Amino acid sequence: MEKPLRVVVAGLGNMGKSHALAYHGNPGFEIAALVNRSGAAPSDLTGYEMRRSFEEALREFKPDVASINTYSDSHADYAVKALEAGCHVFVEKPLATSVADAERVVAAARANGRKLVIGYILRHHPSWMRLIVEARALGGPFVFRMNLNQQSSGHTWDTHKQLMQTTSPIVDCGVHYLDVMCQITDAKPVEVRGMGLRLSEEIDPKMYNYGHLQVLFDDGSVGWYEAGWGPMMSETAFFVKDVISPNGCVSIVMSDSAKSDDIDTHTKTNVIRVHRAETRADGKFASPDQNLSMQDEPDHQGLCDREQAFLLKAIREDLDLGRHMDDAVKSLAVCLAADESVRTGKAVRL
Repeated sequence: MEKPLRVVVAGLGNMGKSHALAYHGNPGFEIAALVNRSGAAPSDLTGYEMRRSFEEALREFKPDVASINTYSDSHADYAVKALEAGCHVFVEKPLATSVADAERVVAAARANGRKLVIGYILRHHPSWMRLIVEARALGGPFVFRMNLNQQSSGHTWDTHKQLMQTTSPIVDCGVHYLDVMCQITDAKPVEVRGMGLRLSEEIDPKMYNYGHLQVLFDDGSVGWYEAGWGPMMSETAFFVKDVISPNGCVSIVMSDSAKSDDIDTHTKTNVIRVHRAETRADGKFASPDQNLSMQDEPDHQGLCDREQAFLLKAIREDLDLGRHMDDAVKSLAVCLAADESVRTGKAVRL
């Protein structure tokens, strides 16, 4: 049996804690140390070495894997340091806060022959994988209608305000859904337009907590994505995932009890509805809508477990992650262009 891979986990917020628990429960990994600015570990992760400095942990423990789940502005520098130290890297999305930094991380992974997995959790979700398959089967061009608004308060709003010191909502969350759009259409994004509004005096005047982007693809497909954070956001239609083609549409139908600040809501699908546009001679639809039940799908922790199992497989089996890395840069470039458009008031050609 192969020795477990020793991993240093940096950042123990919502995602970092979940990833640490995934390593904790996977016999293919062994947590060498946890890194947290406070120096404190969650109650279900006590007993591990704790450090406040990521660089110190790399030097001291010389891990096989570095798991980076810190705030976005540290992702690129931490990832490059880890790759150059000989570590394989898992890094939460977004990969970086600029395209140049994202490309720098990918170049470091290739130059050092290390695996780089970016935290695109929906790529490991059986329901989202099914959504992509069903949408592609309809054929394009496509209309993508997607959003994820979060009515946040208390600790969650504090976290959102911290995130917005460096990253807007349409970049932080948008990379997931631009990645889904790109997987469905295979077309090249060619133009992005963005708009945004600062809805709270609690955030920096140069930042906005509501944003909306529109993207055009070279096959004629179009898409929009909307994201807003804060106590003023509406719980009405906060989660829309809809893909339309000339031949019908595929949609995620949420339960009536879903809440926008529930992290499981961000990935759970409940039901995928497939509608076909074909009609009979009398003009009525040829077939009823098909509801695909997703009741047995994994929860948020289960998805993090799958992500880290994929990381282990990529390392053990030497998987080619070239497309994975390039796709991460592409979706980030679209969202950053949208952010630029918000700030300049002009469309951005890609």
